[in-house]
Amino acid sequence: MAKIKLCGLSRECDIEVANKLLPDYIGFVICFEKSHRNITPERARQLKALLDTRIKAVGVFVDAPIETVAQLLNDNTIDMAQLHGKESEEYISTLRSLTGKPIIKAFKATDPEELEMCESSSADYILLDSGKGYGISYDFGITKNIKRDYFLAGGITLDNVAEAVKEVNPYAVDISSGIETDKLKDPAKMAKFVQTVRNIK
Repeated sequence: MAKIKLCGLSRECDIEVANKLLPDYIGFVICFEKSHRNITPERARQLKALLDTRIKAVGVFVDAPIETVAQLLNDNTIDMAQLHGKESEEYISTLRSLTGKPIIKAFKATDPEELEMCESSSADYILLDSGKGYGISYDFGITKNIKRDYFLAGGITLDNVAEAVKEVNPYAVDISSGIETDKLKDPAKMAKFVQTVRNIK
């Protein structure tokens, strides 16, 4: 069964719902002011303190200072870092030298060059998206030949997740805008998504 990541949580009520649903991962968008889901490191600490310890918290960053990411990993504000910008192999190597926590590197699945690069990334996991978390869908079939574990993201919805998982068998599915109403997390959509993924045969 594909693991589940509910991304872009920003409120206490989002954490309360996640604690009931127990997805494998939740995501905090940190220090990326262009996103309406952006929260500060301090806010991430507050929310993580409320999170069920069975759920892994992923910090999502876009070209953030390595020191900031490392500190949040090392003080257990987050359990994993997701790098969603132009972070290089050198960046990943330096971050790994500062912390022993897992690293996810995002790649644009619709870019043939990036899709080829993702196989050789030194990150612990890769995430395949259509961009920087804009919720734009694409032909998920282009990811089916990837030979390593990956998070499938980008335009995942309640309506297409079952078909996507059956088609490409990702390690995990990652959703954010697909569980929102008016740019806020919707408890009913969150619950339905988790139930839908867990019911995939």
